[in-house]
Amino acid sequence: MTKEIRLAFEHPDARADATAPDGPLDRISLRDHIVEVEIGAFQSERGTTQRIRFNVVVEVRPLSDPVDDDVDRILSYDRVTEAIAAELAEERLNLLETLADRIATRILQEPQAVRTFVRIEKLDRGPGALGVEIVRSVDDLKTKPVNAQADSGPHPHVVYLTNAAVKSANLGRWLDQLEARAEPVILCVGRADAPAPQTGHRMTQRRVDLLAIEQNAWVLAGRDDRCVVVDTRTELDWAMKNGQISVWAPSKIVLDAVDGPTVGPGDPVALAAWFAGHIEASDLLLIGEAPPDGPAPVPVLVQDIAQSGL
Repeated sequence: MTKEIRLAFEHPDARADATAPDGPLDRISLRDHIVEVEIGAFQSERGTTQRIRFNVVVEVRPLSDPVDDDVDRILSYDRVTEAIAAELAEERLNLLETLADRIATRILQEPQAVRTFVRIEKLDRGPGALGVEIVRSVDDLKTKPVNAQADSGPHPHVVYLTNAAVKSANLGRWLDQLEARAEPVILCVGRADAPAPQTGHRMTQRRVDLLAIEQNAWVLAGRDDRCVVVDTRTELDWAMKNGQISVWAPSKIVLDAVDGPTVGPGDPVALAAWFAGHIEASDLLLIGEAPPDGPAPVPVLVQDIAQSGL
């Protein structure tokens, strides 16, 4: 039992050696790789970075031919650090477990990789290191759904509705026309006409203003049952694949975005333009609103409420 306890806290390289499968495998390792990143489920971990330490071991199939001192013939250390960087850049995460699993999955897509140990530790959350360690093999990937490539997904039609458009008697007719489009539809709104509470603090005010937009999203949902409020990328992807008209509730996607918007919820049209670019929309249609200042990430179309025929 003492040996098992000691081994549990050893470097992943020792754990890999103790649980080595039959047959010869080579190993490469990354030790004490430290990155500063925003991560964590607690409110105190939002809006600030903390040090995260990575220790990774990858078991690889030995090459049958001579290496000939050629870096292109091996699984390079760079592929490990690139896997870490790519997953950190993908989105803001709450759990180390999620990050570790995604890093392991990316590493195991390398042709030579057979099994990987990923240990991740937070260094600034307490007097010691707090972390997780996982083990994944190529066999685990066989039961894991493969993520679709970004360019193979749908490119939705994003529509921004002013409060006057939400209240318009033409709303049902516009939804009929949007529903008939070939591409999926996501609706965006701004805050209600009533002023949002003021907190006097920048970060808390941002949350209040985002929630004010979400309240208005629910108002739109109450106008027509076809409008379904969604707040996660997973829900959006499902809705787009199943022909559902979504109303974007922005808090989670905005707060979790690694490369978040430079505008705040006080400029909801510019925020909708950022969102359209973030999800690679085909275009952004503004009903009853002028286009945002500056270049937009997607084509912007403008329709007057009285004359809108979509």
